[in-house]
Amino acid sequence: VKSWADAFSGELYSIVTKYSGSLLLQKKYKDVEPTLKIKEVDGLELVKKFSEQMESMLRRKVEAVERLVEAAEDADLNHEYNSSLEFDYYNSVLINEKDENDNYVELGDEFILEPNEHFNNLLVNTTYSDIQLPTNVYNKAPDILNGVYMSEALNPIFVDNFERDPTLTWQYFGSSTGFFRLYPGIKWLPDENGVISFDCRNRGWYIQAATSPKDIVIIVDVSGSMKGLRMTIAKHTITTILDTLGENDFVNIIAYNDYVHFIEPCFKGILVQADRDNREHFKQLVDELQAKGVGTVNKALTESFKILREFRDAGQGGLCNQAIMLITDGAVEDYEAVFEKYNWPDRKVRVFTYLIGREVTFAPNVKWIACNNKGYYTQISTLADVQENVMEYLHVLSRPMVINHDHDIIWTEAYMDSALFASQAQSLLLMTTVAMPVFSKKNETRSHGILLGVVGSDVPLRELLKLAPRYKLGVHGYAFLNTNNGYILSHPDLRPLYKEGKKLKPKPNYNSVDLSEVEWEDQDEILRTAMINGETGYLSMDVKVPVDKGKRVLFLTNDYFFTDISGTPFSLGVVLSRGHGEYILLGNTSVEEGLHDLLQPDLSLANEWIYCITDIDPDHRKLNQLEAVIRFLTGEEPDLECDEELVQEVLFDAVVTAPMEAYWTTLALNMSMETEAGVEMAFLGTRAGLMRSALYVGSEKISNR
Repeated sequence: VKSWADAFSGELYSIVTKYSGSLLLQKKYKDVEPTLKIKEVDGLELVKKFSEQMESMLRRKVEAVERLVEAAEDADLNHEYNSSLEFDYYNSVLINEKDENDNYVELGDEFILEPNEHFNNLLVNTTYSDIQLPTNVYNKAPDILNGVYMSEALNPIFVDNFERDPTLTWQYFGSSTGFFRLYPGIKWLPDENGVISFDCRNRGWYIQAATSPKDIVIIVDVSGSMKGLRMTIAKHTITTILDTLGENDFVNIIAYNDYVHFIEPCFKGILVQADRDNREHFKQLVDELQAKGVGTVNKALTESFKILREFRDAGQGGLCNQAIMLITDGAVEDYEAVFEKYNWPDRKVRVFTYLIGREVTFAPNVKWIACNNKGYYTQISTLADVQENVMEYLHVLSRPMVINHDHDIIWTEAYMDSALFASQAQSLLLMTTVAMPVFSKKNETRSHGILLGVVGSDVPLRELLKLAPRYKLGVHGYAFLNTNNGYILSHPDLRPLYKEGKKLKPKPNYNSVDLSEVEWEDQDEILRTAMINGETGYLSMDVKVPVDKGKRVLFLTNDYFFTDISGTPFSLGVVLSRGHGEYILLGNTSVEEGLHDLLQPDLSLANEWIYCITDIDPDHRKLNQLEAVIRFLTGEEPDLECDEELVQEVLFDAVVTAPMEAYWTTLALNMSMETEAGVEMAFLGTRAGLMRSALYVGSEKISNR
């Protein structure tokens, strides 16, 4: 067996060496060695440089949003409310619709739509925005007409922003009255039941921008009187409140009848982060609640105040707003003492009360609780009332921000923009949104703290990662981003989609994957903790890397370099593998020499890499990367922006590898059919992404197509 194996290995080695030409390639690199510069990569310098570029790119997005906020606030200041205002606007569902007499329907004038590559080839109108309304909002209500009329002032700003920064994608204004102004304008299609359920006020970016981080305890009455419809409404109310919470908020739910119980016993006496997993877990538990017994609210209130006080004193939780949400069908006992002991005179905790059902006997008591604790009282008598009434609490919580005019910039965690265009085939892109609140500047309403809405813009994460190009990181190197909550924004091991039949669908918790789940070798969470705290530094780890779709595993030592992206809650990490990403070769090849070798037929460049920026100017979009590089070098397209360092590396590789073509051709000509059956093709790849290939058999005979 050993002699067979030796003979086999000897033969295999000589065939591979002969037909690949590896010895020639080694010799060619040896020949140019004296003229090469070899530079060591400084990982920390690299990560800081990438981070600065990302910061300036994100800064441009913030400036675009700031211009929109200013325009919206000024437009509102100069707008006189007119309750009988008549105004035709572009309604995104009705545009281009005609009635039976072939006239355009009301609010549905002609709206020119053209496919645009920058917006995933959707049909859009880049000169105008249009208006989307959820089905439960009347499209000609005076509040809506005034708001739409006032926000027309945003159109020129949308267009100007897009001209200044062509990498901007969607820009929008979500109004507190429920309408959503989107640029560029699109045609919005209802779902299969003819309903438009998208309400911008429920989206994470709207809620995060409209309020500050909050700690919330929801208290729900599960006494016998809550049976039936009341319980259904109460459950729906809790679910709706949970939907208004995000990663920066903390929450718990207490149910009370004769005694108090935390609906999740593991969370007794604490608050938990309102991330997606915890919210879904709470929703399942709420669904199982049953009404029985007699309600005593005092113990539940006492318990809630204690938790909130402990968290406040320990410096945990959201460190901003604290609130109790009381959901009940009536309160009769004497609860004043609880407030006196725990909440007065500072009233650090707001209490919001939701009276469930049509019964009004207890309304004054329930209202008194809210009004004496800086809260808000609302009565919810049907399921249809839930949404609007729950949203009210956000306006109350945002008041201090509005009165002080704190325009906080918020960045959301990564999400897919499929919700926005569920109706169109969407290339699912991971995005983050930058958003800012819009307040009323009118003197007479300033003290009321009126929130007009939220302005936002989407940033595709792949645009950010273009600023950390792969070629600078070497083989096995990569860059990743995470948020200050420890969640991954972007990472090569983040696989947010799964296949269901032929359809790709997002996994339920794709945007709350923790860094420790993908960098699992970081057992003591040293890397995670440092990145969450926005520190700059580096560490090394031994890692196992699967290649070939998990068929093989490599054992590598990786160096992790990380820093924060200032002005955002994000951190950037760069990984270099020892022995692969530590050095860069700098060759000095002239353009003439390199161009000659680049023009050979069997040569290609990695098309997903960015040698030249071809996706902004429409004239450049039809070029592939190799064509773009050649036009750049010949001076045919002087306005092409190219990465000169990478292009220089490509020229060097083209010259060094050029003799391979002649070597392979000679072999192919001298091959007889019988001698070496089985050798079909030779190819090579360089670290600058250049590939060459040669066929030894006719293309129809290749076994691995």
